[in-house]
Amino acid sequence: MADHLSASMLLARAKELAPLFMANAARNEAAGELTGETVAALRQHGFFHMLIPTCFGGVEADPVEAMRIIEAVSYADGSTGWVLMATQICTGAAAAYLDSATAAELFRGPMPPVIAGQGAPNGRAIVEGNGFRLTGKWSYASGLRHADYIHTGAVVVENDVPRLVPGTDQPDYRTFIVPVGEAQLDGNWDVLGLRATGSIDYAISNVFVPEAHTHSPITTTPNQGGNFFRLGLLAMTSIGHSGFALGVGRRALDEIAVLIGRKSPRRGSLPAVADTENFQEGYGAAEAKYSVARAFLYEVWKDIRDTLDCGDALTTRQMTLSRLALNHITSVAAEICTFAYKTGGGVALRDGALQRCFRDMFAGTQHFLTTATILRECGKELAGLAEGKAWTLLGLVDGK
Repeated sequence: MADHLSASMLLARAKELAPLFMANAARNEAAGELTGETVAALRQHGFFHMLIPTCFGGVEADPVEAMRIIEAVSYADGSTGWVLMATQICTGAAAAYLDSATAAELFRGPMPPVIAGQGAPNGRAIVEGNGFRLTGKWSYASGLRHADYIHTGAVVVENDVPRLVPGTDQPDYRTFIVPVGEAQLDGNWDVLGLRATGSIDYAISNVFVPEAHTHSPITTTPNQGGNFFRLGLLAMTSIGHSGFALGVGRRALDEIAVLIGRKSPRRGSLPAVADTENFQEGYGAAEAKYSVARAFLYEVWKDIRDTLDCGDALTTRQMTLSRLALNHITSVAAEICTFAYKTGGGVALRDGALQRCFRDMFAGTQHFLTTATILRECGKELAGLAEGKAWTLLGLVDGK
């Protein structure tokens, strides 16, 4: 299927399939996961090839292309965009960072496996022979109900103590790729927004995982695949969350414009609102903030793409700007959704796209990638107060 598939084709298909994704949005939420029709569309039209290396028949989209595709799918439905980005990050990482023989075994078929899970090192992996005994509990496994394998994090334990990375005082964390059937999946996704992502909890108990089915969560050196995978998981994740916020923010702006202009009994007092200076001024300001935040994101990621294409490593400043741009678009999109929701009055209160944008966006703001802590870390680095520091998932630490 993916022999002649390209990122530009995926972007075009995302826009063509928008009516289908929109039509399934409410049914997705009711099910607590994506409908079979939605998943089939993602699979059959090649979206699960988006971040697979070309050596396995994948698209291997670049950072800017990937963000545009996720933006387009998230515009149609936030949960569908979220599941796409979460599963593709986990799947693409496994395809790139697992050893060549293991990756070839998993990804040799015409349809790549879907991998999802939680990468935080909440598990305990006891060294045993040529592998590990893995036990733990994890939360927020977006897309897991549609996955074939679990991407899950744990600290390696040897001789009853955490093993250190050679030459450092840092614990040895690993990402484990485990068949979904080896885990107990909980049905506890009872949340405000992103209801269809099925970001459930799961547990794994005393499961043997060969070392070949693990990879480093912080590596930027792929065993297969090109420039994209030199980003590492942290930067890959920032792309996905940025695309999600872009799509949902734009959809909220468009939805309130449609509601204001629609001739429908459900509009209530909206015609009067549309004629007020407050609305007109607010809409103009929201449009400007969104456009600036979007331009900032694409400026940052085009610069990063250029760096990767030249064969250079990302600088700390480039990582700072990517995280700042994500934090900024998330805040702007949340502000836009609040403006649209309040403007929509009783219409926005009812089930529908605008209410869903509001709930999904505020669910997205709860992710640790977009917390005030990260914003403070960005400010510290930009102000010259973090010399010699390097980025980790949760902030800046002493560089290597």
